[in-house]
Amino acid sequence: MLEANNISYAHRKFTILEGIDVSVRTGELLVIVGPNGAGKSTLLSVLANEMGKTADPVIFKKKTFKQWDDKELAQNKAKFSQSNNSDIPLSVADVAMMGRYPYFNAQPSKTDKDAVLTAMEETDVAALKDRDYNSLSGGEKQRVHLARVLCQLDNDVSEKLVFLDEPLNNLDVLHQHRILHTVKNFTGRGNTAVMVLHDLNLAAQFADRVMLLKKGKIVAHDVPCKVFTKEIISRVYNFPCTICPNPVNRNPLIIFGI
Repeated sequence: MLEANNISYAHRKFTILEGIDVSVRTGELLVIVGPNGAGKSTLLSVLANEMGKTADPVIFKKKTFKQWDDKELAQNKAKFSQSNNSDIPLSVADVAMMGRYPYFNAQPSKTDKDAVLTAMEETDVAALKDRDYNSLSGGEKQRVHLARVLCQLDNDVSEKLVFLDEPLNNLDVLHQHRILHTVKNFTGRGNTAVMVLHDLNLAAQFADRVMLLKKGKIVAHDVPCKVFTKEIISRVYNFPCTICPNPVNRNPLIIFGI
C-alpha cells in the first residue's frame, strides 16, 4: 500500500528524520509513537506528500504521488492534521462537507450529504450539525474535522489510505475509543491507516504494528508486544516503566513510574 526507503529530512540544517524505511501493508493500522521531538508528525507529513520534494519518493499503490491525478488522489488518500483552523465561520455540517469537495463542483449531491451525515454520526457530532463551528469546544471541533476526513474517503474506491496526526487530542476517553474503533473498522474493510499517537497503551491495544522513533530514527518497528518492552520503553522515554499483561487481550499494558 505505502512504501518509502531512506527518508531523511532537515530544516535549517537541523536533522529531523534520518534513514527511515517505511512499508505499510494493505489493511494495516500502523501507529507511530515516540517522545516529543522524535519526528513523528514530520514523518507522517512526508509520507502524506505534504513536505515538498524529497530525495526518495513515497510509493502509494505502486505509484509516486507525482503520477497521481489530484482529484483521483483525494479520493484515495486523506490526512487529518493535529492543527486545524479554530476560526471557521460556517456550520458544523458545512465544515464536514469540505471533505466532499473532490466530488462536486457547485452543489453537493444526495450522495455527498449522506456521506457527511454518516461521518458525523461516526464521530458523534450529528446532533451539532446546525451549530456554529466557532461555538464548539476543542474536542467537538476535533471530531468535526475527523468527520470531514472520514467523509472524504466515503466512496467505492478499494484500498484507501488515511493519515491521522494525533487525532485523539482534546477527546474524552469515550470518544478516544470510539474514534479508534472507527479507524479499525476502516482498516478491517481492506483500507490502511497510519496514525501518530502519544498514548502507548492505546497504541498497544489497537495497532497492528508500531513504529517507535527517537531523535528522528527508528528504535523499533514491529508488532506491539515486541516494541513495547520494559527495556525499550524505559530507554527511549528515559523514564521507568513496567509491562503487565492486558487482562482484555494479549497486548502489553504499560505503566510508567514503577
